[in-house]
Amino acid sequence: MVKTAIEKLTETVGYIRSQSPVKPKIGIILGSGLGAFVDQVQVSTKIRYDDIPHFMPPTVDGHQGNLILGHVGINPVAILQGRNHYYEGHSMETVVFPTRTLAILGIEYLILTNSAGGFGETMQPGDFMLIEDHINLMGNNPLMGPNIKELGPRFPDMTEAYDKKLLEQMEKILQQQSTKYHKGIYCAVSGPTYETPAEVRY
Repeated sequence: MVKTAIEKLTETVGYIRSQSPVKPKIGIILGSGLGAFVDQVQVSTKIRYDDIPHFMPPTVDGHQGNLILGHVGINPVAILQGRNHYYEGHSMETVVFPTRTLAILGIEYLILTNSAGGFGETMQPGDFMLIEDHINLMGNNPLMGPNIKELGPRFPDMTEAYDKKLLEQMEKILQQQSTKYHKGIYCAVSGPTYETPAEVRY
């Protein structure tokens, strides 16, 4: 018998809770090259993706493939140390499954990170950018298919997909640390190729 998405999520979350007493309030997804952030975390539990039901281990360099549960300061966190990518040949359901797992675990805030190219003339490699909005050019949408009511409505409001108050707080922190940053819109494409000159102009 084929399990539904919510049945898979329930099984996954049940396993994670059996492995760790941490009840995360903040979820963090670490993109390429950012896995070392966990060195700043008071780690309670580390679970390899291979051991988590319905998780797929990543195949891209720089993605360690661990779920970290612990604390940053007093804040309980769940950290995805690496992710799956659509261009690896996974279904969109597989790609978003770990993020949905964080939601069912009960997080209240989600911090997303990634490494991406930038089109701004003043941008330099290594610069930070605060994503204020996005444009989906992937030709797919993770919400296609049966709606999972436990995760939200059929047609979610995308007016403020990126929390303005959190962005303002992040901007203040970057300013206090004299860190160069930009603000902009993320353009989502499937990859794995880099953009052609025509696509860049577009």
